[in-house]
Amino acid sequence: MVIFFFFFVMLVVAMCSYIYAWWKSAVVWKRPRVLMYHMVREHIKGAKFNKLRVTPAEFEKQVAWMKADGFHFVTMQELQANWGKHPEKTVAITFDDGYLDNLEHAFPILEKYQAKATIYVVVDRHDRDWSTYKKAHHNSGELAREPKLSDVQVQQLAHSGLVEIASHTLTHANLDKLDDTQCFMELSESKQKLEELTAQPVTSFAYPFGIYSQRDVKIAKQVGYLNAVTTKEGIDGLNPDFLQLQRIKISGKDSMFAVKLRLKLGNRDGK
Repeated sequence: MVIFFFFFVMLVVAMCSYIYAWWKSAVVWKRPRVLMYHMVREHIKGAKFNKLRVTPAEFEKQVAWMKADGFHFVTMQELQANWGKHPEKTVAITFDDGYLDNLEHAFPILEKYQAKATIYVVVDRHDRDWSTYKKAHHNSGELAREPKLSDVQVQQLAHSGLVEIASHTLTHANLDKLDDTQCFMELSESKQKLEELTAQPVTSFAYPFGIYSQRDVKIAKQVGYLNAVTTKEGIDGLNPDFLQLQRIKISGKDSMFAVKLRLKLGNRDGK
């Protein structure tokens, strides 16, 4: 009985928190939103990383709502090049890592609604369980088993007119654990290899795990990236640091209400 009462109180508190957050004023819509996704696929029962998996049905609901609500979809290159000149409700959809479902499940939805996106591709992405690079005990192999895009499929997306291919390093490295030479190689060689693969400039970058230092920001600028995203949640103002842009995390556990709240406030509670 005590346990039931405890969970009831927690539910009420959560609901009140959501209601309070909903009535908070939106961050001005002239400030663009950058959304962070990983996979678009069904959840795996009992899996650790289901928060990285947004189901195709939920992803379509989200994109359809944004389209109907007047959002303007851009790539990160377009966003950076036109910052301050874009219309209200500009949004950049981004995907990290380069999973096959980005093509099989997300792209048909993007195409249906003519929504642009940016995919941050790990160059050496096959058979890697990079979750262990952040925390050694994340050694289930779950992410290594997820199918990744082939090089041909990366080219297909790059030439679709809807998708920008961007860099996520060579190996999804934890940059904090690398020396200067290794960090330079991860950022510069991934850029070069993706440019060779796509025959297009690669000027957008995402810091793996959102772990980076000012050294890494300097190297990103040095090797020619014009914008880079972090995992820091929020909505940047009209004069941002283009090499440390914030994003809004979209979780596979978010309801549609939570997604709308995140776009309105920059995160779920507006703090």
